Amino acid sequence: MPQNCLYCLNKEALDSLMIKIADLSVSTVYLFREQSHPGRCVVAYKDHIGQQFEIPEDDWVKFMLDARRVAVAIDKVFHPAKINFGAYSDTLKHAHWHIVPKYEGGFEFGGVFEMNPRKTYLSDSEYEEMIAAIREAL
Repeated sequence: MPQNCLYCLNKEALDSLMIKIADLSVSTVYLFREQSHPGRCVVAYKDHIGQQFEIPEDDWVKFMLDARRVAVAIDKVFHPAKINFGAYSDTLKHAHWHIVPKYEGGFEFGGVFEMNPRKTYLSDSEYEEMIAAIREAL
């Protein structure tokens, strides 16, 4: 396991980027602190595996169902026009999905999402409200 894995070993860095929402069947869902895309989450696989295709087949199906479950919850709570799934792991070698709601006429609609635009951050109470709504929808 690499010493720099955000999800496995670097809790301080992880907490600076995301807030844990819940453990799912084979993954953990986090709310991304940067909220240019309201409701954006990350679903990270439970074990340190570098790429999605390396996940054991039985867990792969569960991992995809976890990601789907999060997307359904985001759709229910935020009603985006589209939900993008992104898996950009060039330097972070831990299987995860970015679940990115996109809103017609909103930030980056019609284009590829920027990993961390550093534009929109919320108050603690706003994060708490979002997390509560997503947990309820899960």
